[in-house]
Amino acid sequence: MRGAIAALLLGVGLGIGTVTAHAAYPERGVKMIVPYPAGQTTDVIARTVGQELSDALGQAFFVDNRGGAGGIIGMEAAKRSEADGYTLLMTASGPMAINPGLYSKLPYDAQKDYEPVALVAMVPLFLVVRKDFPANNVRELVDYIKQHPGQLNYGSGGSGLTNHLAMEMFKSQAGLNMTHVPYRGASAALTGLLSGDVALMFEAGPAIKPHVESGALKVLAVGGREPARAFPDVKPVSVEGVPGYEAQAWIVLMAPAGTPKPVIDKLNAVTRDVVNRPAIQNKLAGLGADTVSVSPEDTREFIAREISVWGKAVKTSNAKVD
Repeated sequence: MRGAIAALLLGVGLGIGTVTAHAAYPERGVKMIVPYPAGQTTDVIARTVGQELSDALGQAFFVDNRGGAGGIIGMEAAKRSEADGYTLLMTASGPMAINPGLYSKLPYDAQKDYEPVALVAMVPLFLVVRKDFPANNVRELVDYIKQHPGQLNYGSGGSGLTNHLAMEMFKSQAGLNMTHVPYRGASAALTGLLSGDVALMFEAGPAIKPHVESGALKVLAVGGREPARAFPDVKPVSVEGVPGYEAQAWIVLMAPAGTPKPVIDKLNAVTRDVVNRPAIQNKLAGLGADTVSVSPEDTREFIAREISVWGKAVKTSNAKVD
């Protein structure tokens, strides 16, 4: 009996020590792996949020860029890191939700190898055409394309990228026949649109905003469920003529699988506080991102749903990378 009580007390003592350790987190600097090169949207958001986390928690949150291979290098590095809360992963919809359907083999499982901390931001995609295109809304666009089957080209930054798959979802749900023209990057695709080589495309707000303001392009709709801060008067595709349509990029903070729940919960609470600050919301809006504040559980459900959605888009597009 004494042995049992001693063991129980030892267990309680260990539990108190563990809770105290988690309450003190972080006690040293925290690394955030970003699976993209410096300067890209995910990297800039990671640095912005990381600075706020540093200020709030009293320890440095620093970015470790591990770009390459469609985000796979950074994702694998995060997976292999110790699950102690001192290595995190700021990643995006491409590596998390598109890669599982796009690659026949991946060295990571997006749902099993990571713990969701917080969904940080949505990056809306906008459906754009040139100023002289004979359609001013989604319904007119759909009608025009159906009247000219197979005659229109659409552009993207490359096969299997978000704006390619967003248009494939649009084609499938609206019953359209168009030809995909993949470019080497979003900038080249936008040049193709402006020059008339392609008729339409989906693209993020910062890239198209100068051309919309100059009158060279017009925005017909946004791919998300709600209007976006970049163009608040632009309505969603789902409202404008293709019910149920939703396609947008997003950025999420993750941790290696097995990271203690008290650490996850603490990071979630502080991250949500950070992204709800008007100054941060305005800064991210300048990057074309709308901040989000949800629990780790809601983030997990969101990711699972997005993997299914983008997986179907990959199958529709026949895009594949080996």
